Amino acid sequence: MHILLTRPLEDSKKLILMLHSMNHKVSHLPLLQIKKVEIPEIDFSQFNGIIFTSANALKNLDISKVNKNIFCFCVGHATERIAKESGFQNIFCADGNVNNLKELILQNFDPKIGSILYVSGEIVSYDLQKDLISEHYVIKRVINYTAIPNENLDINFLTDIKSSPPDMVFIYSENSARAFLNIIKKYKLDNIWMDTNLMCIGEKASSTLNDIKWKKIFLFNPGEEEFLLYKI
Repeated sequence: MHILLTRPLEDSKKLILMLHSMNHKVSHLPLLQIKKVEIPEIDFSQFNGIIFTSANALKNLDISKVNKNIFCFCVGHATERIAKESGFQNIFCADGNVNNLKELILQNFDPKIGSILYVSGEIVSYDLQKDLISEHYVIKRVINYTAIPNENLDINFLTDIKSSPPDMVFIYSENSARAFLNIIKKYKLDNIWMDTNLMCIGEKASSTLNDIKWKKIFLFNPGEEEFLLYKI
């Protein structure tokens, strides 16, 4: 089976090795380049909770002065894993869905406890801060990275994709979906995906690519990639 992965190499290494060990062909096209945004020093003592809506938000934050017993809310298992490796002890994980993350916060963090630090990228698909403020939470949002779309394809990669379209493509965010659609349009690849299964995290990502003719579209959570191989 030919599988196209689209996360940065750092986030894809383990999955690439696993798929290779299963004798699958793997192509890699990182759709977004993550760039750290410099931020003023944060007084973490002001906060009783911290929210990470992506693994990149955690990777790009200096947490040396963070109390690791703080309420730590993570959007998904990849972020949760990094939080555990970073020493956080009081972690709540929302299985990759920001709406579920909001409910998790509502259920486990009383606004009377104190303020929450919300760390995220520049572009978010859901205004979590606004929703939590409407629920009487005190939130400070810090943007510590931005995602720059990849707009160009290597000629050898382009030739390979055209001659051997992937059986599966994994898309991990709405931003990635937009970047992928732009590449499809730029290189006139609209008509090569009819036998390809599109795997998306979230309906917003899948709806961005709905106009392309796919074999099937599946929604999944991070960590389910291997399981999805047996669904097609």
